[in-house]
Amino acid sequence: MFSSGQENISTSPTSTKGPVKYGELIVLGCNGTLPNGDKGRRKSRFALYRRNKSNGVKPSTVHTSCTPQAAKAISSKEQHSISYTLSRAQTVVVEYTHDSATDMFQIGRSTENPIDFVVTDMVPGGQSNADSQALQSTISRFACRIICQRNPPYTARIYAAGFDSSKNIFLGEKAAKWTMRDGQMDGLTTNGVLVMHPRFGFCQDSKPGLWREISVCGNVFTLRDTRSAQQRGKMVDSESNELVDGSLIDLCGATLLWRTAEGLAHTPTVKHLEALRQELNAGRPQCPVGFNTLAFPSLRRKDVLDEKQPWAYLHCGHVHGYHAWGGRRDPQVEEKGQERECPMCRAQGPYVPLWLGCEAGFYVDAGPPTHAFVPCGHVCSEKTTMYWRQILMPHGTHTFHAACPFCIHPLNAESSCIKLIFQSPLD
Repeated sequence: MFSSGQENISTSPTSTKGPVKYGELIVLGCNGTLPNGDKGRRKSRFALYRRNKSNGVKPSTVHTSCTPQAAKAISSKEQHSISYTLSRAQTVVVEYTHDSATDMFQIGRSTENPIDFVVTDMVPGGQSNADSQALQSTISRFACRIICQRNPPYTARIYAAGFDSSKNIFLGEKAAKWTMRDGQMDGLTTNGVLVMHPRFGFCQDSKPGLWREISVCGNVFTLRDTRSAQQRGKMVDSESNELVDGSLIDLCGATLLWRTAEGLAHTPTVKHLEALRQELNAGRPQCPVGFNTLAFPSLRRKDVLDEKQPWAYLHCGHVHGYHAWGGRRDPQVEEKGQERECPMCRAQGPYVPLWLGCEAGFYVDAGPPTHAFVPCGHVCSEKTTMYWRQILMPHGTHTFHAACPFCIHPLNAESSCIKLIFQSPLD
């Protein structure tokens, strides 16, 4: 789990359990691992640990005119600064100074050293556009930063934009920016950083909150008319940029789930999901047509179609093995979401292979895998499907839709999930 930029991990003076973990970021659409495998700082989940030496920063001096000190702050490789270009003639420079009480973690598309967690565009179906779309990615190279308090309660706060290799953040002429009441500057990044905090925590009783935009200084705003509009939304004084268990962070091309260390301690583990899989398979569910025994493949082989693979009719939930009912030949060329008639009840709807949801961090409870998302066929607990079907994810510049967390495939508007009906062996 440790990545470059995280080698300096410290343990709590009061704890004998090893490093202090603030929490983890999990990429939606990755069902336990990136499509091409987790490599270095590019992975499906990223753990934030307390560093040996704090690297947090906080705002200090504001330069409203181009003084030698302002120029020095921008050019110095040792000095963090944010530059707000108001016009060709005027740039406001805010110097940042070291904050020994916090640790900073940076997230973005860039692979440069300041980025701790490299995130690439995710497309429905759990594919990463790491190679083909690097040129037209909508994720910012230095998208955001998370500042964690080094002492309990280890509060984590999110801010738009990250510092580049020269320790600078530049907001150009076209970026939305303004002066605050206290004289400090603030602004928004081109495509913005959106955050949604769930109500009532991240559990089976959770309800989605409202999507908000977070500014460079961590203030909270209602959404702009479109993603990159120059006019900012209204400031929401009653809300904060503090991340809570289950907060979603949208970077316009990838969405991340924040899980606190405490929240993860109450979440099912991969070992628990494997036990549920084995329990399901031990029941020897049968195909009601071919009478062959069905089995979910191991979590490691989660993308490889197996001959015992359970398939389901997503209109009624009847689970079968693959069969060429209605004249189809090969499951590998089965048209995704093709309408088929269920031989059990004659209901017509998509007929798809079922896949277990392997990313434990997306589960709101430890219940058995009884329900499937429609139309992708990812299987998890009932409460987990009920939670995610309520959340409308940002999509494109101004639309929102519900999506499966395991593959970010948009869910059916009419029926977004279905209870599965397994046939027990007849013997």
